[in-house]
Amino acid sequence: MKKVILMVFVCFLGIQMSFGQDIISVKDYLKIQKDPNVVLISARKPVDYAKVHIAGAINIDHKSLYKTTPKSTLKSSAEIAKILGEKGISNTNTIVIYDNGSGKYSGRIYWILKYLGAKDVKLLDGHMKAWRMARKPVTKNPANRAATTFAVNLNKAAIASIDQVKKASTNPASVIIDVRAADEFSGVKESKLPKGHIPSAINLEFKNVMNSKAELKSKDELQALFTAAGITKEKEVILYCESSVRAGIVYLALTSALNYPNVKVYDGALFEWTASEKMQ
Repeated sequence: MKKVILMVFVCFLGIQMSFGQDIISVKDYLKIQKDPNVVLISARKPVDYAKVHIAGAINIDHKSLYKTTPKSTLKSSAEIAKILGEKGISNTNTIVIYDNGSGKYSGRIYWILKYLGAKDVKLLDGHMKAWRMARKPVTKNPANRAATTFAVNLNKAAIASIDQVKKASTNPASVIIDVRAADEFSGVKESKLPKGHIPSAINLEFKNVMNSKAELKSKDELQALFTAAGITKEKEVILYCESSVRAGIVYLALTSALNYPNVKVYDGALFEWTASEKMQ
């Protein structure tokens, strides 16, 4: 009987670890904080970082990783690797990322790092909100790390091109998810871009994968959310918004929390799409 209980307990732990592999609590981060292989990234805006940040965090502004056109699309992998290396970030580090709590900027950098082949990337659950609630130290003093090398090993399965999106829009085995707010998706909200969305796309706002504490929802809650929207594991899933900044946190929810095998971010997003294609 004891062996059965032990086996059940071990299985339960395995499920918990699997669910939380790319999410780390403040409590668990504190256990590894002093490990020299651990890098803490503040994905907040530079002006916010300058005011206050978690002690030891370096600042990565997601905008520094983009080329000029199409807007908000990634620089070359070599250019980004150089930026990361100069910041003291290696592909073999354990990288923990946080932002103000929206999940937008941390999720974006999470996806970029996963795309570039970083081996161990996590989001701090609850972000700055959770850190402050735990009454842990903050500072205005910038942190610096010795320069290193970030070796790129591209995960090409994590990114979608415009041609792949075109094919997916008419393929019943694919689902395209617009992670913007409903009024953006429908075209009710004014935007600099043409109104509407990519043909056949469905709408599931990125905020729905988090709770009011800026924590990722439970595995059961996430699965219910995606299943209700018809987003199942056998489908190819492509995520986008105006610039795909908001897509990263949904990518994490699907791939890390729920183990969906075929999830991509359309990096060109609507800035690229609307330059040549029609909206629905």
